[in-house]
Amino acid sequence: MRSSSDEFLAISSPDDAGLIPERWNRVLAFAQRLTQTLLPGLAFQVSVRGKSTGEIQFGQQTPEPGSAPLRPDSIFLSASLTKPIVAMATLLLVERGDISLSDSISDYLPQLPDSSKKGITIRHLLTHTSGLPDMLPNNRALRMTKSPLSSFVEGACQVALDFPPGRGVQYQSMGFVLLAAIIEGVTGTKLPAFLEQELFTPLRMKDTSLGAPDDWFLPRGNAERIARVEIPEEQQMGEDWNWNSRYWLQLGAPWGGMLTTTSDLIRFGQVMLDGGTNGLIKLFSHSTILAAISNQLPFFPDVPEADRRCRGWGFGWRMNWPAHASSFGDLLGPRAYGHWGATGTLFWIDPDRNASVAILSTLPLDKQSGPALTKLSNAIVAAIR
Repeated sequence: MRSSSDEFLAISSPDDAGLIPERWNRVLAFAQRLTQTLLPGLAFQVSVRGKSTGEIQFGQQTPEPGSAPLRPDSIFLSASLTKPIVAMATLLLVERGDISLSDSISDYLPQLPDSSKKGITIRHLLTHTSGLPDMLPNNRALRMTKSPLSSFVEGACQVALDFPPGRGVQYQSMGFVLLAAIIEGVTGTKLPAFLEQELFTPLRMKDTSLGAPDDWFLPRGNAERIARVEIPEEQQMGEDWNWNSRYWLQLGAPWGGMLTTTSDLIRFGQVMLDGGTNGLIKLFSHSTILAAISNQLPFFPDVPEADRRCRGWGFGWRMNWPAHASSFGDLLGPRAYGHWGATGTLFWIDPDRNASVAILSTLPLDKQSGPALTKLSNAIVAAIR
């Protein structure tokens, strides 16, 4: 556990951080068992009312037997935890009057060839109601040939919609590819640099980057700190393009390429809980935070009623779905929000408890890390005083 002094987010003992000691010990024991039986590597951190536990680590740096323990400064590939961060960057442009959520994406993407996409708005991209697919049909081929992000943008512009915009809800990573292209077109700045300038540096998220920069791969660079993910079956034999490859780590996929730590995520969670303020810096307006974390689906009359009521989305943030298999936790209420990541990651924020939790592992969700992370989340919630 790290200790630090920080006027924005104080790192304290579990007791001072608002956790019941005997219940917190159960959390630690359960986490240790998980890394002995299922998860190769696991790091997590809890903040309650502005005080944090610091990063807790169990397990090893790589999935291979006999690997060294996780480094105290390990960095994880967060996968889709990237999406709400990109969404908040988009909302910065809304605050500044550069874009409007009701703008058609065709206003910013003249390369769109399909008239059916003229009806897609930025609001649709942020709420997974665009009709775009999650991944492109040739996603694997693009990765195998180590294609640049521009190829994914082109594919997202060309791909057929699965339903007309606003008529349904479908998780769509490709919507975030287009959001990245819009941000870059409006600001004239590449998305990784924009996130660094506007979010990561002000929040002192010093170990977070959308895609690993070249200097991370220099001797004694940050690349050696990256915990290796256990590779799912569909990425086997893809050493030069899978999640652990330099290609993927540097691609900076706007839907899943952010590298980070629990400490940096908790800092982002705290600014959300504090209404957009980081100490003396007003990063987001309070109105922006409220809009981002409110269920936006009721404003789409053609979205199925069950989705609007039970499986809500804010702007890039998923609402807690208590009765869904991938809820953030059985003990969290409907106001909690967050996101999952396919590499085995979970990040949630609960305004009712004034708490946030970041959990980063190296076992993919499709290898059954999801249920384990939910159980760990339950134990953490039960430990909050």
